[in-house]
Amino acid sequence: MPAFTANIAFLFADRPFLERIDAARAAGFDKVECHFPYDTPVEVLQGRLDAAGVRMTGLNTAPGDIRAGDWGLAALIGREDEFEAGFQQARAYAKALGAPMIHVMAGVIEPGARKQACRTYVRNIRRAARAAAADGITLLLEPLNAHDRPGYLVSRSDHIATLIREIGEPNVKLLFDAYHVQIMEGDLIRRIERHAPIIGHVQIAAVPSRAEPDEGEVAFPAVFDALRANGYGGLIGLEYKPRGSTEEGLAWMERLAVR
Repeated sequence: MPAFTANIAFLFADRPFLERIDAARAAGFDKVECHFPYDTPVEVLQGRLDAAGVRMTGLNTAPGDIRAGDWGLAALIGREDEFEAGFQQARAYAKALGAPMIHVMAGVIEPGARKQACRTYVRNIRRAARAAAADGITLLLEPLNAHDRPGYLVSRSDHIATLIREIGEPNVKLLFDAYHVQIMEGDLIRRIERHAPIIGHVQIAAVPSRAEPDEGEVAFPAVFDALRANGYGGLIGLEYKPRGSTEEGLAWMERLAVR
């Protein structure tokens, strides 16, 4: 059966952030991931995780100024110092929490700046990866679909794979979010086969609703089989938006026979 980690940015979202850890434990999860935990002091977050017997498996770099349209900083030309500060913040949290993965967010780019932004992205990620390697941390690069996140630097897994080869650091991997990949590229099983050596993490949600993965156009049992067949033994992040209460929605695991 797949090993799941609950994304508490989306799951248990009717509760304050720290209470979602206890809710995840009560629902049977001993692993969680999140987006931006930085409003909570790391020692407070670690204490809550320890008390619940839950491990933090991954987090994102801070997005920047969301009100100004930021959604990541790694590719933003002229904002390298801001990116470095945000990356070091994420690195400090991941190290303190024992989280093995950081999703490094690229950012929204003006159309005419994409080529130079890719060069900035590669330089920033390469430098960050070398620093993270000392802590045993993997950096994840994720394509975000152009419908939900217009203008984001990378929207396709094939493009991420090319950039990973250019970066050339062994601890830089693809975050294969089946929701985003299906919307932009489809052909999920062949893409799993193609990118298997560089997949560092997987996330799932129904397409197109982004709800529990028991509806929509993706047959997730076949996706899980393909991941297994291609040697993926890592976690699968549940990054979906529940149709109702998270707890009631978890019945999808029984329906898909993955629990």
